[in-house]
Amino acid sequence: MSGTVTMYSTTWCGYCRRLKGQMDREGIAYTEINIEHDPESAAFVEKANGGNQTVPTVQVISSNGGPEVVMTNPSLAQVKQALGV
Repeated sequence: MSGTVTMYSTTWCGYCRRLKGQMDREGIAYTEINIEHDPESAAFVEKANGGNQTVPTVQVISSNGGPEVVMTNPSLAQVKQALGV
């Protein structure tokens, strides 16, 4: 896989758990950041979601020079597409 995936989440988010499980099964590496423990990340999520702390918010940075992609509650297919997989 080319690129980096960062998932902004919370411990209580069912959608986050589901997406993490799907990415684990597909072998997609990601970094998880709990926005409840990281104010800077919470501010990033708010900025990406019109002032709301909506999770999961996923940031994909392609290693092939493609644009940074930030998605709110994406499907596994959307994450894979952003990675170019």
